[in-house]
Amino acid sequence: MRSAGARRERCTRALPGVLAALVILFLPAALAMPRFRLQAIPQLHYDQGNPLWEYDRRVMACTFCHVKDEGGAPWNPFGESIRTAFLADAQAGGRAKFPELLYAVLRADQDADGDGYPDALEVYAHTLPGDPHSVPATPLPELKAAFEQAGGVTRYAPPQPKR
Repeated sequence: MRSAGARRERCTRALPGVLAALVILFLPAALAMPRFRLQAIPQLHYDQGNPLWEYDRRVMACTFCHVKDEGGAPWNPFGESIRTAFLADAQAGGRAKFPELLYAVLRADQDADGDGYPDALEVYAHTLPGDPHSVPATPLPELKAAFEQAGGVTRYAPPQPKR
């Protein structure tokens, strides 16, 4: 029969291994990005130059659409415009998918946060379209010209299904 001290020592030695196994088991879920963000990143070309973008939360912060760093309610003005598009589509009996609604919001040429830069230009400049304090460093006329030369808002059209 083993003593209580021997059992305690055995458990103490096993604890780091058990904790490491739990971390490895749950790490993919902790690193996983929400579905909408996983769809938005390639649609907005934020994945370019980063082969591990799916695991890099810096690629597109939650504050792109949400007020809080960890996401969830409430939404910032840009996030609210996307939510409004979802609600309008649902009330009209539509079944639009997120990429279609995101594109429609960007095509509307609105400035959700009222900072003087339309949402699509802020996406292009990698600033936050829902935060009035996040503005592109490039003057508006120069940014518009570069954006149009790069394809304009059509660059954010939803990916076409593969046939």
